[in-house]
Amino acid sequence: MNPFFCAHLSRESGEDVIGSAPSHDTYIAIECRQPWAPSAFDSKFLPPNLKALVEEVRRTKRSVRFLLVSASTTETQGYTRVLTFRKMPPPSQGYTRREFRVMNIAEVAPIVERYLANPNFVTVASAPVDEEMRDFLICTHGSHDKCCARYGNPFYREALKLKSELGWKKVRFWQASHIGGHRFAPTMISLPDGRYYGGLDGGSMTAISQKAGDIHYFEKVYRGWGILPRKVQVLERQLLLQHGWDWLNYRVECEMVREDSELTIVRLHCHKPGTPPWIYEAEIVEDECKTLEMRGSCGSQKESKFPKYRVQKLQLRSAEIAIALATSR
Repeated sequence: MNPFFCAHLSRESGEDVIGSAPSHDTYIAIECRQPWAPSAFDSKFLPPNLKALVEEVRRTKRSVRFLLVSASTTETQGYTRVLTFRKMPPPSQGYTRREFRVMNIAEVAPIVERYLANPNFVTVASAPVDEEMRDFLICTHGSHDKCCARYGNPFYREALKLKSELGWKKVRFWQASHIGGHRFAPTMISLPDGRYYGGLDGGSMTAISQKAGDIHYFEKVYRGWGILPRKVQVLERQLLLQHGWDWLNYRVECEMVREDSELTIVRLHCHKPGTPPWIYEAEIVEDECKTLEMRGSCGSQKESKFPKYRVQKLQLRSAEIAIALATSR
């Protein structure tokens, strides 16, 4: 019997990955050596105080995503790093980053607890933040879903090789615990912008890292911008393909005009430094030709429905109208 891999099925089905990026107000990525348990925060190297904090935050249902990360041996510095990302207020370009460094992982929980209470708190554990640095978190959590090991681990090694060969200075690659969407393996979060990717290879990774080359890679590997609702992510991809790499310099604010089972109407306020803002208004409907029913993970025994969406109507308002609307708020 051939083993089942959810990523094989997704690829063979031609599944469109857009609209699958989850949205979180805060990410907390904690450096922790492997192996990781299937439920990452049950891993043996985590201290009890950190496990208790994660459980408490989950009980409060705050929009906080905890992740474990690890770097290659050559990048290990002898301390534990904690990367935090908090969603910017609109108009947003993603997240603001802080980084902390502690000598012992048992010191992480008090730092995270203080950060969640006050993201701007001052501590000797704070590390300098390079505003140009980008963190790429690649899911290699094979104990959670075997596709993340089968595809994530080789892709992580390929990414490190590309970084070395092409001399990328302002990027860091991390192995990460489960980020969702393992049927799109290899999957990745780019932070601090908060964009999700799947089905990556060397060519698409090179374009994403260098912000150059063929923008149409995004048609196949872009899962969406996590600061936007899932339905709106299909609109944002269309605008990215339309504007090209320059779109990555825009800040956006999403205004939901109507949202029900039949139709979503959204206005996306787009701001770029030094230029007047624009407003795109779009109608978004389910694309029944692309909607699929299939097993969504390697461990799933039954099929689930995965609705897909398309932009039915797109209108660009003038910059003058956009300025008038912004002024009237």
